Amino acid sequence: MSLARSLKPVILKPRIKQTASMIFLHGLGDTGHGWASLLNTIRPDHIKVICPTAPVIPITLNLGFRMPGWFDIPSLENLEEDEHDMEGMAKSAETVYKLIKGEMRAGIPSERIMVGGFSQGAAVALFCAMHTQERLGGCVALSTMLPEKDFPDLSQMVNKDIPYFQAHGESDTLLPLAHGIRTSKILKQFLPNHQFKTYHCQHECTDRELADVKKFIERCVGH
Repeated sequence: MSLARSLKPVILKPRIKQTASMIFLHGLGDTGHGWASLLNTIRPDHIKVICPTAPVIPITLNLGFRMPGWFDIPSLENLEEDEHDMEGMAKSAETVYKLIKGEMRAGIPSERIMVGGFSQGAAVALFCAMHTQERLGGCVALSTMLPEKDFPDLSQMVNKDIPYFQAHGESDTLLPLAHGIRTSKILKQFLPNHQFKTYHCQHECTDRELADVKKFIERCVGH
């Protein structure tokens, strides 16, 4: 598969008339294909799922080795203190915004469009939900954290009261649970419709977690 072709989003077409959409972003070094196959097992029939693949960029954490990434990561040692690649984050957010606009042009109201992601992709999904001027249907953030320096002006935040579902593995050694707990405590301070759940797993997604994501999607954009 050519690089240009591999970077095209994986699209799961709705099985019946489309009335909602979900844009879901994979983690570092992955592609849209893995999450598309997982989400295909839980998505309601009326939802179109879009799983873009991140551009291939050098990742400082991995000695500059190039891989699909939504933004650069200096290290996993001092995540709260490190200078984050906000330029890369904003660029990836623009990709999501364009997908949202495309769904709206196709006739899907923004309130019927969800964003979500895993790990690094979830950080971008949270960033998008908190910064976009379009009112969304909900946000799914799995096994992630949010750069604390990156809070928007809350008075300008359109998606403050939409549903947010955050989850984390209790035995996560790559991004320890403490980061997920810290992020959830910060988000709960200004997101009234935020829930946080933990699961018996590492840096991954369990069947039980997927089942809860399915319930959350149905809660946000109906059947």
